Amino acid sequence: MVLTGTPLENKLEELVSIVQFVDRYRLGPTWKLLHEHQVKDESGRVVGYTGLEKIGQTLAPVMLRRRKAEVLAQLPERTDQNLLVPMTEPQLRIHRENADIVAEVAKRWRRTGYLSEVDQRRLTCALQNMRMVCNSTYLIDPETDHGVKADELAALLDTLFSSPETKAVVFSQWTRSHDIIVRRLEARGIGYVRFHGGVPSDRRPALVEQFREDPACRVFLSTDAGSTGLNLQHASILVNMDLPWNPAILEQRIARIHRMGQKRPVQIVNFVAKGAIEEGMLQILSFKQSLSEGILDGGAGEVSLGGSRLSRFMKEIESVTGQIGTAEAMTPAEEAGGRSEAQTTGETPGEESQASGEGIDEPEKEPSKGAESPGGPGSPGSETDPWAALAGIGSLLASALSAARDPEAASGSPLVERDPATGRSHLKLPLPSPEAAAKIGEALGLLAEALKGKSPG
Repeated sequence: MVLTGTPLENKLEELVSIVQFVDRYRLGPTWKLLHEHQVKDESGRVVGYTGLEKIGQTLAPVMLRRRKAEVLAQLPERTDQNLLVPMTEPQLRIHRENADIVAEVAKRWRRTGYLSEVDQRRLTCALQNMRMVCNSTYLIDPETDHGVKADELAALLDTLFSSPETKAVVFSQWTRSHDIIVRRLEARGIGYVRFHGGVPSDRRPALVEQFREDPACRVFLSTDAGSTGLNLQHASILVNMDLPWNPAILEQRIARIHRMGQKRPVQIVNFVAKGAIEEGMLQILSFKQSLSEGILDGGAGEVSLGGSRLSRFMKEIESVTGQIGTAEAMTPAEEAGGRSEAQTTGETPGEESQASGEGIDEPEKEPSKGAESPGGPGSPGSETDPWAALAGIGSLLASALSAARDPEAASGSPLVERDPATGRSHLKLPLPSPEAAAKIGEALGLLAEALKGKSPG
């Protein structure tokens, strides 16, 4: 017997691997199954599936499916709110700098149809920086803390905690977000626990127990390390400080409190930076159910994937970043006031669906044929201007160091590599071409001579 909440997310092969545990002959040879149901383009890439209802009929004798929609009546009411929060000028400045990098890479992709490994890394780091700064500049520069999300959360908890039994779970992908939240909680005397990937497994049950049993412990701060496997029905409030790319992860977070055993109405609050990448992400956080429904729930028999994964990723990036530039910074007086007037975009009834969303935290590498090499166009080594080449390397280094300061962010950065033997982290930066390196060395030598000539004595 196999028990799973996600029998299928992105690919048909995922379902095959599960069914083989139950009956390895049920679906027949995998190559034959894929040949019959995959739709490929002229280059051999999978662009869709067909005849999915036949697979559902084949699985019917061995599959018992219990969907959330069928037991929704047994769960308490769920209310979802998106609160649009303005950003400060320092936040917008960092956001725009990285948005320019994204626009540059997207322009190159539209022109050539592919991206070098260097550009894919630049794109990933820039997108991550844009998302991080939506919470606070502290996540990029720990010497500063410009941003109002933490203050909005504190004000929200002040209101919600008027009831002594109310508890809240607060999710953020980055532990640095927890740091700025903890300052507000401690200033108010609100008890909390922190749960993240760095907490040893033998300590985790004690943290969950403390949150459940201690009346003074009212906030459970968690990264996505706690988005699965935890039962936190003692809380009735869940706050997402930032939005994940994959809607399945968002629902996994919410399922920590909106699950069987919950007795009270559940309130979900998503803080969204206004006019920034997060507001654009709302457009793609719709559940992609077509594939799973076609096979498991008798839905459409054909599904189109819409091109290669990199193409779909880039199209979604362009869609997400389409609203960038409409944001207006808070005035200094508003920032000094410590709190903005968050805008509620509306409430929707909470129906948790079977998600089949694709994770797009990192674009898939395209085949190397015809791809740019690290010294080709668009890489730091290809710049004819040595200062531009040096600036490109500096931009990558800054992005990598920003990610390395946060263990959770570093684990997902393509520029940070962890040695499994020593546990130490290393930066992976592309070297410039020999010609560009020579020009950079010459330019730096001239700069050094100029500075030497201006120094006293």
